[in-house]
Amino acid sequence: MKLGILVNTDKCLGDIVEITRSATKKGHEVIIFAMDKGTLLLEQPDFSGLCNVQGVQMSFCSHNAEKFGAKTEGLPGEIICGSQYNNAQMMHNADRVIVL
Repeated sequence: MKLGILVNTDKCLGDIVEITRSATKKGHEVIIFAMDKGTLLLEQPDFSGLCNVQGVQMSFCSHNAEKFGAKTEGLPGEIICGSQYNNAQMMHNADRVIVL
């Protein structure tokens, strides 16, 4: 199963990490897309480090990151600096999506 996680707030870091790690341990793929204030989590190593977990794909909306002042320099190359198109791809490819 592919689980999509749409992150649009900076208040659920622990939940995002726990859900992602639990899902991948069970063999599921996880697609994470950050937008709005969720892009601020990119500054948190616990969040950005999820890109190194096998089975996890991450992207974020560059427009929202700029709007909210998220620091994106030095992010791992595995995290795609994208647009709402990446959100649409996640919605299309995921079997289930949760919004946090």
